[in-house]
Amino acid sequence: MEHEEAAARAGVVVRELREIGEFEQVYRLFDEIWRPGPTNVPATVELMAGFAHTGNYVAGAYAGDELVGASVGFRAAGRALHSHVTGAVVGRGIGYALKAHQRWWCLERGLERITWTFDPLVRRNAYFNLVKLGARPEEYLPDFYGVMADAINEGDESDRLMAVWHLTEDVETEHEPREAAVRLWEGPNGEPVLEPGTPPRSGTLLVGTPRDIERLRRDNAYAARAWRRAMREALGGAMAQGGLVVGFTTRGEYVVSIT
Repeated sequence: MEHEEAAARAGVVVRELREIGEFEQVYRLFDEIWRPGPTNVPATVELMAGFAHTGNYVAGAYAGDELVGASVGFRAAGRALHSHVTGAVVGRGIGYALKAHQRWWCLERGLERITWTFDPLVRRNAYFNLVKLGARPEEYLPDFYGVMADAINEGDESDRLMAVWHLTEDVETEHEPREAAVRLWEGPNGEPVLEPGTPPRSGTLLVGTPRDIERLRRDNAYAARAWRRAMREALGGAMAQGGLVVGFTTRGEYVVSIT
């Protein structure tokens, strides 16, 4: 099965979690990944215990006895699971193994969609979600969680895209459109460059992302904040006008179709 093959490639075993000790492991893993403030914990032990006990999704990826990834989600309206938080050791395929397990878990229970939020400025996450999984952003959510105090978000406003993964549908991804208007791109010093004027009312737009927003937040907070405002205007504005995100290029650009 696909989820078992994905886990084997990553060198892990992915399974549902049931015990307090396991939830405590997840809590420590998430703390190592995000270093959150005391009021910004991704998921408490008590929350995970309640979710698991009531038929929601709490799973971990183990390399031997070591927890190297975990995901927490809850059932949502419309035969969906909302994946609240997923964290994993980067670069080993563990994130994909968790998502494959999550997909299998949902299909076994007659669920048809998985939703989650992600930061539109994080290029690697956008590529993973849109290209590798085939999810689609269906809503731009300005400052969805408020200002976040952790080592990754560095006090930035929490604009998010709501990703929707339709589990029973095949989705074609537009990687490199032949004709498109570039709306936002990265300047020579990492700063955002927003095309002036009103975007076209029809056609295809390309909305670029910074190479590494997390490093930019540490090294140049002004440029990072400028990216947030530019992305909100370029991508958020296009989606508010009915634009559909249909892909992500190898250069790190959202492909937006406006009809």
